[in-house]
Formats: sequence, C-alpha cells, structure tokens
Amino acid sequence: MNADPNEIADIDNTEAPAEPLSLPLDAWHRARGARMVEFAGYWMPVQYEGIITEHLWTRESAGLFDVSHMGQLTVSGEGAAAALEALLPGDITALKPGRVRYSLLLAEDGGILDDLMVTSRGDSFYLVVNGATKWDDIAHLREHLPDEITLTHLDELGLLALQGPKAAEVLARLVPDAAGLTFMQSGLFDWNGVELGISRSGYTGEDGFEISVPATAIAALADALCEQSEVKPIGLGARDSLRLEAGLPLYGHDLSEETEPVSAGLGFAISKRRREQGGFPGAERIGKLLAEGAPASRVGLALEGRMAAREGALVLADGREVGRVTSGGFSPSLNHPIAMAYVETAHAAPGTRLELDNRGRRLAATVVTMPFVPHRYHR
Repeated sequence: MNADPNEIADIDNTEAPAEPLSLPLDAWHRARGARMVEFAGYWMPVQYEGIITEHLWTRESAGLFDVSHMGQLTVSGEGAAAALEALLPGDITALKPGRVRYSLLLAEDGGILDDLMVTSRGDSFYLVVNGATKWDDIAHLREHLPDEITLTHLDELGLLALQGPKAAEVLARLVPDAAGLTFMQSGLFDWNGVELGISRSGYTGEDGFEISVPATAIAALADALCEQSEVKPIGLGARDSLRLEAGLPLYGHDLSEETEPVSAGLGFAISKRRREQGGFPGAERIGKLLAEGAPASRVGLALEGRMAAREGALVLADGREVGRVTSGGFSPSLNHPIAMAYVETAHAAPGTRLELDNRGRRLAATVVTMPFVPHRYHR
C-alpha cells in the first residue's frame, strides 16, 4: 500500500502566496526527479522514488531532507534569556552553551502559537521555528521582545536534516567532530571553509542531525552527503509519515492556538522552576491544568484494516463524538494505519476501544501509547 502524495501535500494549512517561492535547492531537487508541491509558501519535494520506499530507507539507513523553509532566528542582547522566558515556558536561563531545548511560543491565554527549538550559543540564542508560522512568529517576537533585544532573521541560511541509523557514520566522514555530539547538543563546525551549525536532533524519531548551512554552499553539501552510499534524498511525504510514527505533533494540525501544552501532552516542555514561578503567557491556566488534568488529551490510535483516517475524522465512543483526528496515515513500519487525535480524557487510556467516522465509513481503533515506533536518539 502506498501513501497518497496529494494528501501529504496539504499537511500545512497556511495559505500559500499566489506565486510559491523557490528554496536554494529547488533546481537540485528537480534534477533528481522530485515531484514538487506547494508547501508553506514554497515549492518543495514531496517524493522522489515513492513515500513508502523513502520512509523505509530512512528507518534503515540515512535520508537527507531539505527543510530550508523553516525559520532560523537569533535573539541576542543583555537579558535575552529572561526576555525569552517571558514568552516561552522553558528554562532558558539555565540552558548551557551548546545545548538545545524544545519549547513553545505561547499566546496570552496559553494557546500554542508555535513549537520551536532553542539553542544556547553562549552570547545569543538560536531558534528554529516552523516554516508555516515563521512570519507570524517573527512579528510576535518583535512586538513582545524588549527594545534592547535584537532579533535577527537568518534568511541567508538553508537547513538540511540527515536522519537515520547510519547518519552518524556518514557525517563523521565529512565533519568528524560533529559526530561526537549527543542528542540535543549543538555546535559550530568547519566543512571545507564553510561554517556549519549542527545539532543532533530531528523530526523522524531516528538518530540524526540538523545542519544549518549558507545557502551559497547548500548544494555542494547536499551533493557531498548524497555521494555517500547510505544517503538518499527524502521528500515531505516520508517526513510526515516518519514524524507520525514517532508521535511528534505537526503545528497547524496537532497543535494550534486553540490547544495548550497540557492537553497536547507537552507538559515536559514546562520546567519545574517555571511551573513554580510562572511568568510566562497563560501560566495560571496551564498551572491549573497541570494540577487538575486537562479535559482532552492527544492520543495515538492504531486502526484495524487498511483504510487510513484523515484529519477531521470524528472519534466516537458508543456512538457519541468524543474527539477528532488531527493527523493520520498509513504506517510503513507497522504495516497498518495510525492516527493522532484529541479525545475526552476519560477515553484516553491505552487499550480503550473507539470508532472513527472517516468520511462516513466507520473504522475500529484502539488507543495506544506513543511513539508508535520507538525513538532511537543517541543520548
């Protein structure tokens, strides 16, 4: 069974501009036979050989993803950590140089404006935000950061992700020192006179690296990586099925301003100190939910049969609507459909039997613990 790239292509709900923009590797993708689609306002590759093939290659070897649509920012100036803590619930002041932390940009009521990665570079903080929300994120940060804090959009940089169990041995040939990083560590490294910002992180559940590279050098780096026999270019379709198997939420689908961290299962992003001291948007509401529990919970669902449930499918218990699917698709690793949904917490326990109304067809589903496929991060 193969995934439908037309359905993968709409995994971002941002309205694209009338004329999609081209990323630095646009010609590189087209020369390799990529099927290009509009995504977050850019032309991007949805697949090369096929979604299932690319998905399984990444799980078994190493896949190269172009994620240059993501926003790369720096926040600098005296008091930058405290300024970020006024907008994010993470413990930014305690983040040591070279460490990466997952965090959330929150609205005043605690709703999630975006999820992002924050890296301490000692004298500044490097942020990677979602491509679909980067312009809104930049506007929000500029509005709410103090005047003495500098926000810089690093639009001269591209971003590659090398993911899979053979990623480290591949990168060790090109940038030997970077292969010594552990999960959620980052550093600046030289590659043939080009400065690369490399973190051991990713969006597939596999071991891997994200590589920030000047746009002028990104094609040369992509060539050097794909010259390694273990590496193939991978499109958006497999990126989506991989992250779904890993139980990782996608902003605009599993996360939105209408969801808050507790029901989304992201309470781990709120440090103990921040829970106790507050001082971030929505702290009172979120603190109450942490103490008392949220009325709804993001859960994983394993489906029977071969039909995948898509976003918006109703979740039913004894014929009554108790939630909705936010992401769904066929799992190439497990060989059956899986989904994420928000359901009433009373129906969120693993093993709970539910039904999905998928475009008028009833599908049997069971709540399961996420991730669907175990993470293999290098800790």
